[in-house]
Amino acid sequence: MQVTLVYVEVKAEHVGDFIEATRNNHLASIEESGNRRFDILQSADDPCQFVLYEAYASQEDAAAHKQTSHYLTWRDRVADWMASPRKGVPYHGLYPVD
Repeated sequence: MQVTLVYVEVKAEHVGDFIEATRNNHLASIEESGNRRFDILQSADDPCQFVLYEAYASQEDAAAHKQTSHYLTWRDRVADWMASPRKGVPYHGLYPVD
């Protein structure tokens, strides 16, 4: 399983916009055939801090996600709302095993 944790810091005035746009991306992403999880987390201490937990069956499925229209729309829509560049950190998912 290919897992990516994406760390995002959003400008305070765009937190609501970011949540809405990211929800739309989430809803489409969980319908992708290779998707295993697509969680959106907001910090309990700082509402401008988010983590996106993206799990795909394979590296190919994760790469295919980045070519979808919903991802490309999300990427372009939220770009100016970020206080700093987002950071994706890839992991190999060990458990659970499909």
